[in-house]
Amino acid sequence: MAARDEAGLPDALARAVPLLDPQVREQPGFPDLRHGYLDLLGGGDEEALPDDAGVAQRLMRSRALPLVYERWWRPAWGRVLKGALAGGMRDEHRIARLLLGLTPGDGVLDVACGPGNFTREFAQIVGVGGLAVGIDASATMLARAVADTPAGQVAYIRGDAEALPFRDASFDAVCCFAALNLFADPDAALDHMTRVLTPGGRIAIFTSCRLQSAPGRTVGDLVGARSGVRIFEPDEIVDGLKARGYAEVRQRIAGLTQFVGGRLAA
Repeated sequence: MAARDEAGLPDALARAVPLLDPQVREQPGFPDLRHGYLDLLGGGDEEALPDDAGVAQRLMRSRALPLVYERWWRPAWGRVLKGALAGGMRDEHRIARLLLGLTPGDGVLDVACGPGNFTREFAQIVGVGGLAVGIDASATMLARAVADTPAGQVAYIRGDAEALPFRDASFDAVCCFAALNLFADPDAALDHMTRVLTPGGRIAIFTSCRLQSAPGRTVGDLVGARSGVRIFEPDEIVDGLKARGYAEVRQRIAGLTQFVGGRLAA
C-alpha cells in the first residue's frame, strides 16, 4: 500500500505538489484526485481538445487507444515511421536512458507520458530518493497509467503538456517521446521544458523528421496532412535546443523520426 502524507496524498504526488506553480495550487477544487491522478484540467478529453485538433490528437484522447497503445499501436507505428529495420520500443527505452543519464535521486518529468510505460522505468531508475512525474492531457491515457503503475511510485498529473504547470528549475531531466509533433505550439512547449529544467539538466526528445529526398519529403507531407502530425525539418529541433542554451546536443535520425538530446548549460 502506498505511503500517504498528512493531507492524504500518495508519496510521489505529495512530493510533486510543491513543484507546481503556486497559482495552480490555488485553483478551486485543488487537489482533485478522484481518478488516481492529480487533475488540473477537469471535464472530459473532448472538452480539453482545441477545435482544430487533428485526427492524431483526437485518437490519442479516445477510449480505445490506451487499451492497445503500449503493446500494439506505438510499436507498430514506430516501425512504420522509423523503418522496418529500426529498433523497436526496447531501443526507444534504451535511447531515452542514454540521453537522460538518470541517476538515483534525480527528479524527472515525462511530458505527454501516455500510459506511463517510460515513466515507470524512470521511477525505477531514480528510486525512492528521486521523483518521476508524468503529465498528460488525456484522461483515458492516465487512467491506464494509474492502473498499470504500483501505487505511489509515480506522480501522474493531468495538465497542459504545452504550458507546464511547474515552477522554474523543478526537474533534473525532461523526456518528451512521440508527442512534440502533436503539439499546437511546439516552440512554446520546448520553452516550458527548458524553463522547468535545472542548470545542467538533460532533455530527451523523440519526434518526427522530414526526409531530404524528394520522394521522402512527399511521404512526410502526406503523413502530416492526413494525420495532423507536424513533420519537423532535420535541423529544426537541434537548432531549437542550441538556441535555448543546450550543449552536447546529439541527434539520431531513423526514417521519418529523430531522437534528440542535450544538456542545459549551467
